[in-house]
Amino acid sequence: MMKIPLSGPRLILAVLAVSAAACAQAPAPLTLQQVLQIAETRNPLLLSAQQHVDATRAAEVTAGLRQNPTFTVSGANVTLPASNPSSPYTYVGNVSRLFERGQKRRWRMQVADATTAVTQSQYHDQERQTVLQVKDAFTNMLAAKAALKVAQDNLDSYRQTLALSKARLDAGDISKTDYERIDLQLAEFESDYQSARLNLVQASDSLQLLMGVATPAQSFDIVGPLQPPDLAVTLPQLQQQALASRPDYRAAQQSVTLANANVKLADANATTDPTLGAEYERLGVFNSAGFQISVPVRIFDRNQGEKQRTRLEEQSAHFAETAARNQVLNDVDQAWAGYQTALALAARYNNHYVAESDRVRANLEFSYRHGAATLLDYLDALRDYRQVHLDALAANQQVWLSIHQLSFVAATEVAP
Repeated sequence: MMKIPLSGPRLILAVLAVSAAACAQAPAPLTLQQVLQIAETRNPLLLSAQQHVDATRAAEVTAGLRQNPTFTVSGANVTLPASNPSSPYTYVGNVSRLFERGQKRRWRMQVADATTAVTQSQYHDQERQTVLQVKDAFTNMLAAKAALKVAQDNLDSYRQTLALSKARLDAGDISKTDYERIDLQLAEFESDYQSARLNLVQASDSLQLLMGVATPAQSFDIVGPLQPPDLAVTLPQLQQQALASRPDYRAAQQSVTLANANVKLADANATTDPTLGAEYERLGVFNSAGFQISVPVRIFDRNQGEKQRTRLEEQSAHFAETAARNQVLNDVDQAWAGYQTALALAARYNNHYVAESDRVRANLEFSYRHGAATLLDYLDALRDYRQVHLDALAANQQVWLSIHQLSFVAATEVAP
């Protein structure tokens, strides 16, 4: 087979084809919004909760149904001739229907509507919790990626130092003991790198689980910032927003409405419902019509227990609403305090310690390579550099987690 050399336009087309194939194999990294959209449509717990809301809404149809009439047909002596005067045949047709009083249907429908509203708010609260879990998992994966890069950079840099130390050992500038001490430190950097890889895999699997992915993909990747943003909100604004938007607090308020409707329904169920009926009878050759009215005499059972229970439940719902309001304000206050603390710590690292550790490491590395610094000084600088960068990364991660917590407790997105 003759081989055609690739050159000029053919070479360019071949490179583009290879690049396109590589891009097709590696999916583009997902942003936080894309991950949230996938989780909202594929998370099985959210899908299950949504089905529960739909099932509860179906109860509204049942609550609005009216009483069915009853039709009864009976016959007697139908095998005897109609001319038999002693036992003529008899046919009876009866139609009856129970008529509800006290607006029972109205209050049943209101109870069903209020129950659906409470269930819907509970679903939104579960959705809010899932969004928080996805955001936290997303931030944890971003931090794991950054930690892996720090571990990789430290490992690569130290391997260069080890190679230089080997050259100095061969040249007789350092002793074999000093070289072995440097070589022993490589195990620590390799261990950090392996731990960082494991943390990234676990963070990726956790995030994909929340997205509804049954089998995690190794090629899954995300992209987003880790540098803390500036928030243009205040504590009073967050408190007002939380009271207006928190679905759990809204569910507590709707539970009061539900309790009121249950009280009205219990009172309505204490009223007497008559049953009216009309009847047609054929006795032999004679026809007749009639009616009947059936009214239960409520001497003993007047629904006393349900009326008392629903009124106690109504009082309980009012107390629960107050407790939910207090919890909302407390949650916002604690989340705000956590954000302020995390932001102050991250600012100290980002504005001072990170740059200082970079300078110390660079200076001592240069001095050690030129024989102006001791091995212990250089190793201490490496440890400080690694620890400061990991601490700064953890501080930035904590700021983002506290921002997600603020968004969670205020039921609004506070990040710009």
